[in-house]
Amino acid sequence: MSDLVADMALDLPPIGFGTLDITDVDLLTAGIEMGYEYVDTAQFYGNESAVGDAIERADVDRDEFTLATKLWYDSLGYDDVHDAVEGSLDRLGVDTIDLLYVHWPLGDYDPEETLEAYNELVAEGTVSNIGVSNFSPEILDTALEYADPTVAANQIELHPLLQQERSREFHRERGVQTTAYGPLLGGRAEMIPELGGIAEKHDTTESSVALAWAQQLDGVMPIAGAETESHLRENLDSLDLELDDEDVETIDTLGREIKAYGSNGVSIDPGVDRL
Repeated sequence: MSDLVADMALDLPPIGFGTLDITDVDLLTAGIEMGYEYVDTAQFYGNESAVGDAIERADVDRDEFTLATKLWYDSLGYDDVHDAVEGSLDRLGVDTIDLLYVHWPLGDYDPEETLEAYNELVAEGTVSNIGVSNFSPEILDTALEYADPTVAANQIELHPLLQQERSREFHRERGVQTTAYGPLLGGRAEMIPELGGIAEKHDTTESSVALAWAQQLDGVMPIAGAETESHLRENLDSLDLELDDEDVETIDTLGREIKAYGSNGVSIDPGVDRL
């Protein structure tokens, strides 16, 4: 790995709350009140209103967590960006989005036009930081030319079977945070025998092991979803799990370029398989 390390543009907590497929306001509220300091939603998830209701209901000051959402690829034209963000602000019930991602570099995405609109939103204070998602190093490199002041984070699928070394190194060199979706392999961490062995050793779960591994990676914040409040607590418990060098080395050998989620291949190298 290169010795060049850029300062990160955005400080993020060690774990994030991913809200994909969650519309239960009680569960969303519980996550915020449990102490998750990053809440991740998206226009495509169809739950921004539920997240907004949870933000209003939670007994937590708005400035105590980072709120992130994403614009879908049919909302990335210059005028569409402004209109889509107004819709997100209204549904979320907030005045500012802390981190606004480009969800995919597809469809209406044009680096110059799209990021001009994002830059304007940052300048006016509607958005605090620009993010992208599912960007390869090459596509991200172009985005960095147009983003002002910078791209703060790239959200990519990352877990023990898809370790994204090339993207992580590029992010590290350019000061871009890696926010990792799918760190629990789509709920299938228990399928990996090596994770099971480490979990038994530490009297914990395979999911906690997968999260702890991601948390110890430089510049990486895993984003974990949950179906119940107990899952929310289990994810947070991973913060107390200390993997030893042998554990980390074992997990590091698991990289197989295998995805847990569908993809059009934009964000990853050729030859990636599916779980």
